[in-house]
Amino acid sequence: MPNRGDQSQGKPWRSKGRPQTTAIASGGTWFYLGTPIGRPALVRLFSTILKREDGKHFLVTPVEKVGIRVDDAPFLAVEMLKEQDERGRLLRFRTNVDDWVSCDSAHRLRFEMAADGGLTPYLHVRAELWAKVTRALYYDLVDMGEERVVDGHPMFGVESAGEFFAMADAEQVRGVV
Repeated sequence: MPNRGDQSQGKPWRSKGRPQTTAIASGGTWFYLGTPIGRPALVRLFSTILKREDGKHFLVTPVEKVGIRVDDAPFLAVEMLKEQDERGRLLRFRTNVDDWVSCDSAHRLRFEMAADGGLTPYLHVRAELWAKVTRALYYDLVDMGEERVVDGHPMFGVESAGEFFAMADAEQVRGVV
């Protein structure tokens, strides 16, 4: 009987050991054998079986687990809605594969220092998968930003769903503006 990769029975997935043929570029374009995947429905389907384990990305089905190269983040946050709920302002983001993610304690924003000295924002989508926030939305986040004291230090950041997501030290931001 072939190994079907039934994790409930402790059997590992089959992996063909072949080289990675699929990649996601930093701009969000998915590639197969070096050619962009032009069908959005196919990219959406692949995105639903994307997993990250030990810092590596895989497309995982019940019978196979295939590595995929991801240049930065596997998704892009391309649209943002500002809504209100019982916790105050709620930011909701649409990804490039049409998933909607509410920014809250389970789906946090994080900000990393970029090579050029600026900040790059990321939104947690699910499991170990993140969406890079587009530059236009980053500017919208900065416009909404406010200063708060976090652990005794003034920080600049943005609030969503009652959570404060610090972008940078407020002193540094004041020096730039």
